[in-house]
Amino acid sequence: MSFRRRGTAAVALAAAAALALTACGGQDAKAGKDGNGKDTAPAGGGKAVAQGGKEFSEAARKTAAFGTTSPAGQFPRTITHAMGATEITAAPKRVVVLDVGELDNVVSLGLQPVGYAPTEGDDGIPGYLKKEAGEPKSVGTINNLNLEAINALKPDLILGSQLRSADKYEALSKIAPTVFSIRPGFPWKENYLLNAAALDKTAEARTKLDAYQAKAAKLGDDLGEKKPTVTMLRYMPGKTRLYAGASFIGTILKDTGIPRPQNQQVEDLAVEISPERMDEAAADWIFTGVYGKKDKTKRDSAEANPLWKNLEAVQQGRAKDVPDETWYLGLGVTAADKVLDDLRTFLVK
Repeated sequence: MSFRRRGTAAVALAAAAALALTACGGQDAKAGKDGNGKDTAPAGGGKAVAQGGKEFSEAARKTAAFGTTSPAGQFPRTITHAMGATEITAAPKRVVVLDVGELDNVVSLGLQPVGYAPTEGDDGIPGYLKKEAGEPKSVGTINNLNLEAINALKPDLILGSQLRSADKYEALSKIAPTVFSIRPGFPWKENYLLNAAALDKTAEARTKLDAYQAKAAKLGDDLGEKKPTVTMLRYMPGKTRLYAGASFIGTILKDTGIPRPQNQQVEDLAVEISPERMDEAAADWIFTGVYGKKDKTKRDSAEANPLWKNLEAVQQGRAKDVPDETWYLGLGVTAADKVLDDLRTFLVK
C-alpha cells in the first residue's frame, strides 16, 4: 500500500491548527518522555503531547496536515508546522538537527547536517548512520541545546520538535528558519514528510516510505496467517517497559501485521512492569533493548526472577537482545528498514 499525505490542508488552516497546539507548551518534567519513552524533561512539549493525553494520540493526524502548498523546486516556500508557519527562502544546505529522528530523515534524503544534538549520555552519531552522516558538530544534547554553537554554524534550516524544544523555538528562529514536528516517535512517517517538505525533497521521501511499506508488507506475507506474537521489552534506568502501539517499534509491528500479546494492545507508548511482574512479557518472541548502562537498570534482578526464567520464549531461546539505537531510538526510515531486516532474520525460517 502506498504511503501518501492525507491531503494537504490550506496553509492558513494548517497554520491555525499548528498554533493551537502550542497551548500545551507548559513544561512538565515528570511527563518528559521521548518517542520511545526515554526519561527526558521536555522543554515545552507538555504532558498532553508527551504521553497518554489527547494531543499525544492525535499527533500523527495533526502532523499530516502540516507541510507546504508550494510545488517542488519553488522557493521561497512556507512550511506550516507545530509552532506556526516558517518561510524558507532557498533550498537548505546547512541544516542543524535536534534529535536522532531528524538526523535519520535528513541523512536518508542525501544531506549531511552541519550540527546535531544527540540524546543524553550518547557518544554522538548513531552507528547505523555514521558512514552517511558526515561529521556534524555537536550542538549540545536534545534537552540541553547550545544556542551559541548552533548560531556559530550559520545554519539555513533547523529541524526539531515541539516536545523537545518549544521553549527554545523563538531563539532558534532568530538564528535560522526553524521547523518543528509535534513530537518524535510514532508519528515518524508524518515527521519525515514534514522535514522533506522543508528540504524540498518530498518525492524522495515518499519513494522511501513506499519502499518501507512494501518491505513491511512482504515480511508480513512471508510470515503467513499464523504469525508469532512479539513482546518489545526495554530496560531503562528506573523502569522496565513493554512497548505498545503508539511507539516507533509499535508502528513497525503494525505495518507487518505481527500481533502483540493482549496486554500490549493499547494505543499508548508503553506498559510499565516491575521485576516481580515479568510474566507479563509472555509472547512467542521477546525482543529486548537496554537504554544506557545495564547496571543502571533492573535487568539483572528482572531476569533472575523465576517468572522470567519460566517464560516459554526464554526457555526456547526466543528471547533476543536487539540494538537499542535502531529498534527504540531510530525514529526514522533508515532505522525502520534495519528493524525489518532484523525481524526477518529472527522470524522467517
